[in-house]
Amino acid sequence: MLFKPGLDLAVSEGFCSLSCTCGRGIMAARQCVKPVMYRFCGLLVLLTLCLSGLDAQRPAVNQELSDIFNELWRLDENRLTPVTDYNISVQGRASFVNQGSHVVRDYALQPLFSNVNENKLANTTTYSRFMKLLNNYERSTGVAEQVTAEEQTEIDLFLTAVLETKVMKRAHQYLVSKAKSNSDLRRFKSQLNLIWFNLYHRQKNAGLDSCGFEHVFVGETKSGTEIIGFHNWIQFYLQEKSTHLDYKGYKARSLDLPDQDDHVLNLQFSWHGLVKPVGSAFIGTSPEFEMAIFTIVFLMNTERSTTVLVNIDQCRMELVVIRHGRSLGTAYPKLLSSNSRHVTPQHSG
Repeated sequence: MLFKPGLDLAVSEGFCSLSCTCGRGIMAARQCVKPVMYRFCGLLVLLTLCLSGLDAQRPAVNQELSDIFNELWRLDENRLTPVTDYNISVQGRASFVNQGSHVVRDYALQPLFSNVNENKLANTTTYSRFMKLLNNYERSTGVAEQVTAEEQTEIDLFLTAVLETKVMKRAHQYLVSKAKSNSDLRRFKSQLNLIWFNLYHRQKNAGLDSCGFEHVFVGETKSGTEIIGFHNWIQFYLQEKSTHLDYKGYKARSLDLPDQDDHVLNLQFSWHGLVKPVGSAFIGTSPEFEMAIFTIVFLMNTERSTTVLVNIDQCRMELVVIRHGRSLGTAYPKLLSSNSRHVTPQHSG
């Protein structure tokens, strides 16, 4: 058992002086207390240190970002409504699976999505243009991407549609106020293109094989053994519908079970025979909302890896963003609690 020098002795003496009633002082008390009591006291100290360390590492809620993200949430008029526009069945809690494992027990015999309003997807500009981008990428890292003129036009049209939404207009306004983006719309569009669509090397000794959009919204495979990225509900639904993807169950604490109207879900699934032990995604949100919040986190921080704790609607979550130079490496939500379970009940006096 490891302790700082003097810590075990001080605690042991404190325990003896409080617990021993022989009246002969600390030195004599040492002989009265069995060695097992010293070990027990040491364990209590170690546990206290560990718990206090966890508290110190847990970030505080970022209220400013929570405020702007809730404003964007209210502006997201293209968000789909649970039950009305789609239905999900979370089913059973998934088991622990090692990264790289191809064998996993299925705790969800039915698909996650039982139905989605595809007419709404097809008739909403950002959704329809978003879906055209999903088949433009090589699934495996290490295989260089070839962007055709048609695909570049699709990217341009998608960004144009995103910039016309209330969500991205407000996000742009916020970033300009923080001196993180230029007020000129064309320059902001170029900035979004650099963050999300600039190609870079994800696998060493390979060509330009990845970008932020592909990793986050489409998903990739690495070395033929694992799924990386893949944090979008629309891609999840389309791949599940085409039987390329199999939902295995949700991931959550025992006291925080998800339900069909949750807009964030931690989950487990297989895709093209590979397993994602723990994945996460917003559910029902528009592409512009997800791009907006992750772009804000990306631009408001300069660290390679950033985690912010926020409250959005009824959910408390961590938003994780990792940079790849001036572009996005990955971005995803990690649900901590839903249905306002993180809110302390207010009792009337």
